[in-house]
Amino acid sequence: MHSLITPADERAPVTVNRYLLPNEQKVILVRKHPAVLLRPITFLILGLILAGVLTEFVGVHSGWALLIIWVLFLADLFYFVYQAIQWWVSYFVVTSHRFLETSGLITRRVNLMPLAKVTDVVFERSFQGRVFGFGKLHLESAGQFQALNDVDHLPYPEQLYLEVCMLLFPGGAGEDPSDD
Repeated sequence: MHSLITPADERAPVTVNRYLLPNEQKVILVRKHPAVLLRPITFLILGLILAGVLTEFVGVHSGWALLIIWVLFLADLFYFVYQAIQWWVSYFVVTSHRFLETSGLITRRVNLMPLAKVTDVVFERSFQGRVFGFGKLHLESAGQFQALNDVDHLPYPEQLYLEVCMLLFPGGAGEDPSDD
């Protein structure tokens, strides 16, 4: 099992680096699991099949109908490309001081929660998450609404959960539970 904790000399992507404070060190940096693209891929494949079937049904003599069919497929293709780029520029980052989630291509969004505010971490893995290899972290704080509560489609979910717990509760790593 390799560690998700990044070496200090490894640079973060520009889309993340611009939001890091000078005294902050990037500890964990992951992109969401590619399973977030399952829906756009499904729409793309179904759209291509539908466009092919409708093309055969309409025939080559109906120019306007063919144009509309393939323009709609192109819109479907652009939707897929947009979602893929959105996935590519989105990151979940754990630094020495906070959790960050950066997302958005056209409208940039940065959600954060200070490590000190986290009172509990809930790890969840749905059936689909177990099949494809992703999970969800729910970060709870003491009765306050935070911009970053749920982070879904995280890769390496068990390992990520354990490393986040080690950062939040550093003294617990070497303790023996039978001492209580």
